[in-house]
Amino acid sequence: MSKTLSIRSGENTGSSDPRANWGVTGKRLDRLKDMARARRRDPSEAEKLLWSGLKDQKLGGFKFKRHQIVGSAIVDFACPARWLVVEISGLGANAELDALKDRKLVDVGIRVLRFPDEAVLGDADGVLQAILAELEKPFQRPTSGRGSAA
Repeated sequence: MSKTLSIRSGENTGSSDPRANWGVTGKRLDRLKDMARARRRDPSEAEKLLWSGLKDQKLGGFKFKRHQIVGSAIVDFACPARWLVVEISGLGANAELDALKDRKLVDVGIRVLRFPDEAVLGDADGVLQAILAELEKPFQRPTSGRGSAA
């Protein structure tokens, strides 16, 4: 019997703070690091195209990281300074799982933008402009004694 990674839906963990079980350690963290590294080595065409517009602070001078571990998830692109995550939904994406992942990120104060593969491949400049518009919006940084989550 093999184990699979899963996300538990809004079960009561005994704490009202969504960050209470946010950190990942041990073997699970090692596995997430390996998975993120593999995704960086073999990105989709949409990820390559979007990364070409985000890397080296090309978009408004904002620094992005690709395939980052954020909490217990691996996100496609993260801008830690602006608490923003950009996700690309591929053809075989599970909409329910994507929505749950997005909700968990939003619950800890991270803003999430999600674009379908086709939107990135068809209009990368439009997607980059939407990301820049979100980056330039004022936002309230989450307050917590735990430091940066992104």
